[in-house]
Amino acid sequence: QLSEDVERVSENPTEEREGEMEVHEDSSSVILPDGELGTTTPSLRFSKTCLKNVFSVILLFLYLLLMAVAVFLVYQTISDFREKLKHPVMSVTYKEVSLYDAPGIAFYPGKAQLLSCKHHYYDHIPPLINPGQPGDIECTTQRINYTDPFTNQTMKYALVVQGPRDVKKRELVFLQFHLNETDQDFSAIDYLLFSSFQEFVSSPEKAKFMKDCESSYSSWKFSGGFRTWVKMSLVKTKEEDGSETVEFKQETSVVNYIDQRTKPRSDQLFFVVFEWKDPFIQTVQDIITANPWNMIALLCGIFLALFKAADFAKLSVKWMIKIRRRHLKRTHQVTNHIS
Repeated sequence: QLSEDVERVSENPTEEREGEMEVHEDSSSVILPDGELGTTTPSLRFSKTCLKNVFSVILLFLYLLLMAVAVFLVYQTISDFREKLKHPVMSVTYKEVSLYDAPGIAFYPGKAQLLSCKHHYYDHIPPLINPGQPGDIECTTQRINYTDPFTNQTMKYALVVQGPRDVKKRELVFLQFHLNETDQDFSAIDYLLFSSFQEFVSSPEKAKFMKDCESSYSSWKFSGGFRTWVKMSLVKTKEEDGSETVEFKQETSVVNYIDQRTKPRSDQLFFVVFEWKDPFIQTVQDIITANPWNMIALLCGIFLALFKAADFAKLSVKWMIKIRRRHLKRTHQVTNHIS
């Protein structure tokens, strides 16, 4: 009560002398708890000061909690960024084209013979006039011998044919092979697809080119006595070092060929069709979803909040210390007045 009276006096300097006279003349009104002045205004002022101190302490703890949350967010953000750097995400994009770079189709016929090869459009393949007989070869072909890249001893013979280009006109390549005899109970021809026939033609070392293709690409088969329809799609993959690899995906459908030749034959006929599946080139690459600029911006915001919270906490502590010193000073002044 005495401290609150002194506080009221210090707030009203013009009434300071009157307050001192009241303390000397009627000290009982200040000291006695049942005085009318001591039970209303001083207690109200004391409750306001207490509420202010409690509110300041609550705010201080609240901002300390916010600082702890901000520190946790900084740690979590850095951890997520490092995790995303270790685990990139695969990105797939599609590019539409009207003309493909003509692929190369390398056949390994063995004892089989190429009878005919033609380019057709709009999926229209006319009926064969003389199946099993040599026909027109309208495709661009190259024959190449090279050593097997896996054994380096066996010589391999490959027939390389230029594939279709015009995807809008649905260009396709139709080939017919003939095998007179075989020492196996089944017959099939291996083939290999690579991305550019023109690169093969312009390569100064075609044997080395084919060895590299066989080492890099997968090979498939098509059987005799059937018409095999191959629909190709091109997939480009970008590696981490910036290089680009190309591979083919294919969908194969097989239709039985009904041999309508008059005399029964012991030879085998092979029919295969190559066509582009769609005009889209699929590009696959690994991307890192973590954006360093977003992380830097987030960290700047978190650190700014930390500095603001620390500054507010420091000011709150200073204000509380100042209030405490003022309270002690006023208590000392009241004690001096009473003495």
